[in-house]
Amino acid sequence: MDMADEFFLTILGRLNEAQARWYVAREALALGRGGISAMERLTGMSRRTVLRGMRELKQGNLPLQERVRRPGGGRKALEEMDPGLTKALDKIMQESTAGDPMSLLRWTHKSTRTIAEQLTSRGHPASDSTVRRRLHELGYSLQANLKDEEGPSPDDRDAQFRHINAQVKRFVRRGDPVISVDTKKKEKIGNFKNPGRNWRKKGDPQEVDVHDFGKEKAIPYGAYDPERNEGFVNVGISHDTAEFAVESIRRWWKAVGRHHYAKAQALLICADCGGSNGNRTRAWKYHLQRFVNELGLRVTVCHYPPGTSKWNKIEHRMFSFISMNWRGQPLVSYETVVNLIGGTRTRTGLRIKAKLDPREYKTGERITDEQMEQVNIQLDKIHPKWNYTICSRNN
Repeated sequence: MDMADEFFLTILGRLNEAQARWYVAREALALGRGGISAMERLTGMSRRTVLRGMRELKQGNLPLQERVRRPGGGRKALEEMDPGLTKALDKIMQESTAGDPMSLLRWTHKSTRTIAEQLTSRGHPASDSTVRRRLHELGYSLQANLKDEEGPSPDDRDAQFRHINAQVKRFVRRGDPVISVDTKKKEKIGNFKNPGRNWRKKGDPQEVDVHDFGKEKAIPYGAYDPERNEGFVNVGISHDTAEFAVESIRRWWKAVGRHHYAKAQALLICADCGGSNGNRTRAWKYHLQRFVNELGLRVTVCHYPPGTSKWNKIEHRMFSFISMNWRGQPLVSYETVVNLIGGTRTRTGLRIKAKLDPREYKTGERITDEQMEQVNIQLDKIHPKWNYTICSRNN
């Protein structure tokens, strides 16, 4: 919100009902096309009230003696009478939203009327105007499509999202773990500039090297448990390979997973379609088989369709907060990276464990047909290229 909006709202807060209605209506008229919607978003005043003010201004019908409510009078906001409404709305939006994980802006394709109907069916009656107002307050906006690159057809994509959602609910209901995995972007190690700012005394900025020619890099591979809001990051020092990805999951299990899911019979991994854990990567499935043999668990993998990695919960529920935690902080050593990741906290209770993985992982690993025959894989009937289960060879 800029200073002009703050000044506008300051004046608005000192007017009575009629004056406020005319003041907002006048501004809507001055803005022209889209003015009513803009005033709705800024003030929370209903569209009907703004239109009424506009009619009164145009007709010159400005009653001098209109009853004015006492301070605090009038109907309370619906979310005050129903504290669970906002939580229910946010839950509905999480099922079908997308966004840049480093931005507070999120967007949805559902209409406010449809969302209001879903809220009502879940025991939180609300009108579409209330939903529209709360969405703007929560940082959502309507967005047009942007042609970017070729991807899967909408039917395939939406069916896969529904399948992932159903699988997650099934595993959680049984008490089996669900993790979202991915590799965060590589970070250069050294006294180099890190985007962002942090609090320091005025005139005393952090001095960093002019050039960032460092050879050492940190490769954070994360596993995030959305049910427990808990994460683990394995910080590699060599290469982001399939073997490294599986080793990171193994380390998550040893450090975190087995303590919370001692009676688990299966594990669900939600991953992107590309990278070290790509659905076409032979080494990924081969090393997963070795991991499965060690645990004796079934491991089910569900891949997000190409071009939809931002739907991966680890992106906006864990990695984004790590980036915010170390913004403006030079990553001078691996110890710094591990400590900053482990020190990441959020208001919702996110906790992260981080460990350094000093092992060297070789690139270019080739998995032979004979080795692939050792993979005990069961392809799902729904999009088998994206969904499969690897079972232990020891059973």
